[in-house]
Amino acid sequence: MSDADPLHCPGSGATHWTTDNVGEAMPGVASPLGWSIWESDSDPANRELFYRIGIISRAERDSMGPISEPVIRIFFGRIAMCMEWLGMVGDRMPGTTGPDAIAGMLGRVPDTMAFTPTRRRYPFIATKMPIAAHRAIREVRALSHPTKQWWKDSVSVAGNADELAARAILLDGAARYRQLITEHGVVLFSATTPVTHALNALVARAGVGDIGTLSGTGGAEMRIVEDLWHASRGEIDIDDVVAEHGYHGPLEGEVASHVWREDPEPLRRIVSAYAERPADESPIVRNAQLRAELPPMQREVICALPRTYRTPARAILALAARVLPMRGVGKAAFVQALDVSRAAARRLGQIYVDGGRLDDPDDIFYLTLADLRGGLPANARDLVATRRARREDYRRIQLPHSWRGTPDPVDVTAERATIGDVICGVGASAGRVEGPVRIVTDPSFAEVEPGEILVSHTTDPSWASIMFVSAALVVDIGGLISHAAVVARELGIPAVVNTRHGTGLLRDGDRVRVDGGAGTVELLERAPLSVG
Repeated sequence: MSDADPLHCPGSGATHWTTDNVGEAMPGVASPLGWSIWESDSDPANRELFYRIGIISRAERDSMGPISEPVIRIFFGRIAMCMEWLGMVGDRMPGTTGPDAIAGMLGRVPDTMAFTPTRRRYPFIATKMPIAAHRAIREVRALSHPTKQWWKDSVSVAGNADELAARAILLDGAARYRQLITEHGVVLFSATTPVTHALNALVARAGVGDIGTLSGTGGAEMRIVEDLWHASRGEIDIDDVVAEHGYHGPLEGEVASHVWREDPEPLRRIVSAYAERPADESPIVRNAQLRAELPPMQREVICALPRTYRTPARAILALAARVLPMRGVGKAAFVQALDVSRAAARRLGQIYVDGGRLDDPDDIFYLTLADLRGGLPANARDLVATRRARREDYRRIQLPHSWRGTPDPVDVTAERATIGDVICGVGASAGRVEGPVRIVTDPSFAEVEPGEILVSHTTDPSWASIMFVSAALVVDIGGLISHAAVVARELGIPAVVNTRHGTGLLRDGDRVRVDGGAGTVELLERAPLSVG
């Protein structure tokens, strides 16, 4: 990685990488400023996370062991995760293995990967992980409200800040982002992920129970849906929705994107679609129904199990209802921090344009935190021009989902599916439905119609808004605890994730059958090719 090109940092020839996990949070080609916020201090933060849950020792945290590579690195503008880290977690974690952890993400294990299973960290994990989970959940809850208020205050101040104040807000947002994403990561690794897997195994053993209902209600994404419903009924207006949820929006993980706070037009279209839904489809009513169904369903699962399994099963069910709705709380907080940096960056960009030092306010996103800490670099225009051209080059290429060393760009053009073909993925939310496909490439949802089956490369929390009026969801990447999966279960719509190339195999208007339990998408009827 060089100053001229901060978006490409080749890896060592022996290390394996994948975009499958981080691609959901940071899709597409990152901006230099966006990557610098993600990358800044990320390796120490990730090592601290693994230390707190007992996976690595204090010495390993403070040195370059056990893996010298960082957890994340950037290749041709795409952020990727080091698979050796994931394999190491599997090798050291009770109840799983390194190959299982890799196969759970990729669906296969690369032949060239080596594993070193050990039980020597088991006592530390058994002691530290429950404590870390409890503390992180408490911390995320405690930070939620003050972070929300800080976000509201900071984006308001940023709009009229001078250069020094705007730079301070930018750096404050980046620093808080690192703190909040670390706490979110601890919750994810120590609570959300193991509880999700334990709940799935429990339901499979019992042979009864619905994962969506047993996962609890009241997730952060559902608050977006409920407020949009209130707006569609005239109980609040769009400005109220923006005031509460304006940090969400298309590609919200990229600091250069335009969120609802800056462009509420996507919300107006969504509210209009909600307004056409009958009152008995209210998400508020559905949540109340789910809450009422939870206790009897928990009892049903317990009764279906042998007596020797009932005590731990009760603990798992209680944890699931309490912990799983927390997944979106930490995510919302660090997205708010990112939006504070976004607001400050845009203000800085405008200040530099007004002073004749940049040509476009969005040029600021082609500079990094390091570039901006001491003021605008003297060669800022040259840096912007070089990096903009390189980023456009990276947008024209595609990378494989996983690779060793440094990836070679690939041709991902897939043959179109034919009638009767079955696309396989991970069943993320149960249910079967047939309907027309809508390939979503425009994250503003401009072309989405109610009742369609959304097919996309990835999703983020803002997708909850449009999923409510959709029949089902099919996503190229993701897993059981991805945003698409969690929100689909809470909304009660079928979802299949990790299809890899669903967006390439299908096209707008195809009629498909989605089976969210089996993880399959069957092509029933081909849409006619457009002419003209």
